[in-house]
Amino acid sequence: MKLIKTALPEGSRILRVLPGADFADSYRFASTQPEATALAQFLDLSARTPAWMNRLMALRNQAVRWVGLKNLGAMAPGDRRKPASSYRPGERVGIFTLQYADEREVIVEDQDKHLHVQVSLFRQGSNELQMSTVVHVHNRLGRAYMSVVGPVHGVIVPLMLRQLGHER
Repeated sequence: MKLIKTALPEGSRILRVLPGADFADSYRFASTQPEATALAQFLDLSARTPAWMNRLMALRNQAVRWVGLKNLGAMAPGDRRKPASSYRPGERVGIFTLQYADEREVIVEDQDKHLHVQVSLFRQGSNELQMSTVVHVHNRLGRAYMSVVGPVHGVIVPLMLRQLGHER
């Protein structure tokens, strides 16, 4: 299955936060672990983040400190041995905080003074996944940030997913 840009998935909880969003996108792709939960698959994706993406995050963290935004750290979860079943809402998962998880969907988020980012990994059947991002901008700093990050996001996410082997 090829990586396909698509609408947010029907039946997903991420649809609840779509109204009023300033940015949203979604990509459907083949699962490499169809039996794993959405959170387990998200943790695997995060742990296998390409080095170039972690370098971009480090660059982002350096650049935004001058305008008072927080350092998000690295994409990968801190303890890679921690099982998916032991994560609870409110815990950090790499650069995000776990908001919601069940067998079919995991939603992680980052809330800052400039914007609120939510990312969903949703299981479509047994061997398809859909990764969706929804962003709500809070102020001018958020709009400026998204004017740079928004266009780049549409290049980086597909490239990262392809490199992780999610396009056959």
